[in-house]
Amino acid sequence: MAQVPEDGERQARGADPGRDSAPRRTYLAAERTYLAWLRTGLAAIGIALAVGRLIPALIDASQAAFAVLGIGYAVMGIYLIVYAAVSARRIQRALEEDRPLPSDWAAILTTTVGALVLATITMVMLVAEI
Repeated sequence: MAQVPEDGERQARGADPGRDSAPRRTYLAAERTYLAWLRTGLAAIGIALAVGRLIPALIDASQAAFAVLGIGYAVMGIYLIVYAAVSARRIQRALEEDRPLPSDWAAILTTTVGALVLATITMVMLVAEI
């Protein structure tokens, strides 16, 4: 990541304090996005445990079917965590090289479709067990 001088350093050199604020804001926004993807991945792994172990115990359902669904959520969580790291690195490189920020619609589409499929299967399985 390109080194962005601290406010005191800029003021000491007589630099405009707002001049470097855009790269700084972009970097911080990218960091927040990384953390959001990471939290979502960890949440998916938590959901995997709930779906795979807790729900079958609570509703006296087939453990095998819910375990497979739980594995699906765990795979989604792992994918999100890996994607977060890869995406953060791509953004960091783009900022360092002063290139446009990358857009990865394939990853967004994959995540959306995967989440919709898992949610739909979960709802169907829960309704079937009621």
